[in-house]
Amino acid sequence: MINLQKYRFACTLTFGDIYGQIIVWLITITLSLASALALMGAKRPVYALATVGLVVLLSLPFLLFAFVTTLFNHIELSPVEAGTIMEPMPGNVSQQQPVQAG
Repeated sequence: MINLQKYRFACTLTFGDIYGQIIVWLITITLSLASALALMGAKRPVYALATVGLVVLLSLPFLLFAFVTTLFNHIELSPVEAGTIMEPMPGNVSQQQPVQAG
């Protein structure tokens, strides 16, 4: 007989866990825009647009990697014993009511 165990999936990620990452990325974008404005006064404004595009293009993969790894670090799988009553975890319960058809 195959023993299939059930697992409880819980995500403990909060906004505070990724807040620092968002701030660092906003600072990066602000500095790239500042450098673009500085280059805009040059004789070739195409360099300004290329600078912003390059910074955004190169920083997005790092931001995505940071978000995904932070998310994976906050996923908890715990085995559930047979006969255990599954109740929502405190703090993860939505206070919204489902929409009802009129």
